[in-house]
Amino acid sequence: MNNNTAILIFANSAQQEKVLKPFRKSATLFGELNKQTLSKVKKTGLPYFHFSEKEQIGNSFGERYVNAIQSVFDKGYENIITLGNDTPHLQTRHISKTAEKLQHNPIVLGPSTDGGYYMMGLRKSHFDASLFLKLPWQTSNLNRRISLLFHSKNIQIEWLETLTDIDSVSDIKVVLNSFRKLSYSLKKILSTLLISEKILFELAPIHFQKTLQKTPFNKGSPRIAS
Repeated sequence: MNNNTAILIFANSAQQEKVLKPFRKSATLFGELNKQTLSKVKKTGLPYFHFSEKEQIGNSFGERYVNAIQSVFDKGYENIITLGNDTPHLQTRHISKTAEKLQHNPIVLGPSTDGGYYMMGLRKSHFDASLFLKLPWQTSNLNRRISLLFHSKNIQIEWLETLTDIDSVSDIKVVLNSFRKLSYSLKKILSTLLISEKILFELAPIHFQKTLQKTPFNKGSPRIAS
């Protein structure tokens, strides 16, 4: 495996997710997701850096994310692969494939079903912090804007397969009902969470049910647009 590529895990700790996520068992869920994400990253053999809320610097998600990317590039790496902790179906092969594609393509994106991306591979030579800060982070327009940005520079994006991030209750249903493999421990947590949210929804007054359905889970990119 090449030694000029590093992985950036941009994900909060389970304790921080518990504070940010307005649903039951969030700490348990993201504790497991963080554990599995780290395990998959380690299997690539690539150097990696985990930026939790303790390492992130900036007032907005965009600032914190861009600063983290710049920090890794400042360590001397020519390529970076960024990913979060909210894509249950992300596998080591997705990361390794991205590393391979970066040797021949300046940018590689793994799109998520909500309009953002679950993983990005990027060459240092094509990273412009000022332009990245202007992107609509945590919105469903993110991929479209990134595509327009690189198209304006006559750069073609290499796309990976589309996966689902956990941003809402409906996303958990999609993940559980897919034919993709999940670990037993994660599947059990997601199933329990879905049941508890269903019970909460059924017990809630009608005028609150619509709000509960739209409550976003994810801290990363993107957030469900309101």
